[in-house]
Amino acid sequence: MRNDIINRKVLIITYYWPPGSGAGVQRWLKFSKYLPEYGWEPVILTIDPEYASYPATDNSLEKDIPEGVKVYRTRATDYFRILKRGKSIVPSAGFASGNDDGLKSRIIRFIRGNFFIPDPRRGWNRYAFRKACELIEKEGIQHVITTSPPHSSQLLGFNLKKKYPSIKWIADLRDPWIDIYYYQKFYHTFPARQFDKFLEKKILLSADRIITVGKSLKDLFSSKFPTIENKIEVITNGFDEDDFPILIPATPEKFTISYIGTLSDAYPVEGLAAALAGLKADGMDFNLKFIGTVSKKQKELLLAGGNNSIEFIQYVNHNEAITYMMEASLLLLIIPDHHSNKSILTGKIFEYLASGKPVLCLGPEDGDAAEILRISEHGQSAGYNDVKGIIKIIKQYIANPEGKPAPAEFSRRTLTGILDSVLVNS
Repeated sequence: MRNDIINRKVLIITYYWPPGSGAGVQRWLKFSKYLPEYGWEPVILTIDPEYASYPATDNSLEKDIPEGVKVYRTRATDYFRILKRGKSIVPSAGFASGNDDGLKSRIIRFIRGNFFIPDPRRGWNRYAFRKACELIEKEGIQHVITTSPPHSSQLLGFNLKKKYPSIKWIADLRDPWIDIYYYQKFYHTFPARQFDKFLEKKILLSADRIITVGKSLKDLFSSKFPTIENKIEVITNGFDEDDFPILIPATPEKFTISYIGTLSDAYPVEGLAAALAGLKADGMDFNLKFIGTVSKKQKELLLAGGNNSIEFIQYVNHNEAITYMMEASLLLLIIPDHHSNKSILTGKIFEYLASGKPVLCLGPEDGDAAEILRISEHGQSAGYNDVKGIIKIIKQYIANPEGKPAPAEFSRRTLTGILDSVLVNS
């Protein structure tokens, strides 16, 4: 389709938008920022924060909403907002609290997994669909992007495509659907799992184009339905140069290893804890910082060796998180332990790269995250329990903590150019 004859407005339907926080927010906030440079006018359809169920919020991101971008917010039915003060009892993706093994929590997760398929945030769909139809008809929109999780948002794209066959629908799937590493925590019965599979199939086969964040995720979806391989495009997450220019990398007085983000029980740390104890035994002096939500069990494991150089800092906003990255000597990335962990590619890794600091990744050494570090030469990977390997890598960076400039191919502006190509050729 030629650029000069198409409506250059694109409707982006995203549950996660400021003041929500996380990689899903950053991804489409930044695409919306740079799409106008490629001649596109993004129109955002999201949920009213008063009705949203966000794992975390970051009000500082409100200022990053691009000037002139139209943002439409609708109400929703939040099926799980039933506790005092409107607190949601839906477990967040990472189950970072570690307090989800009680009977009440198991019952809630069973209900979520069997009566709210694909997820309880589907309570937004009725309102979002009505508003999306209004915008498509009023603005003459020909391109619609739905992004998930929550995967219930993809059902909006399916229904819009059904009502308006001429629109081009692009489904952005940032995570696996039924293969996500915490899927089993919802105790799906066989009928529920089959229905979820049916929904996944319906979305993958019906979308005009599909976007994923990594090669392994593309391979996962393609392996289920080989006919869709050619319509899947990989557009990774990335970093925005504008978030970093005024920050000058600091060299801490004592070698500092920092982890930024959630650390739930799904992230193996036993090998890391043993390696840190080994480094201490070898007389190595260092600090270890965890910035974000860390489960009680993980804290106990990390502190078990008597390491008094560990600091736990509660959740911080995006700007503060970047500052902590810039003040580290070595950044730690841990991939959840799951059969699909090769495809896990967090948005955090790209901001790690942008900080210019070296990265130690614990996870599959043939995974997508490890491959990016290897190709960009910004860090090294080791297996979860490779204590000797972890010690060797850390000692190497203690001796030479030099990092590298941010790789331009992962800048948000460059990645938006790939999105532009997907839109034009849909």
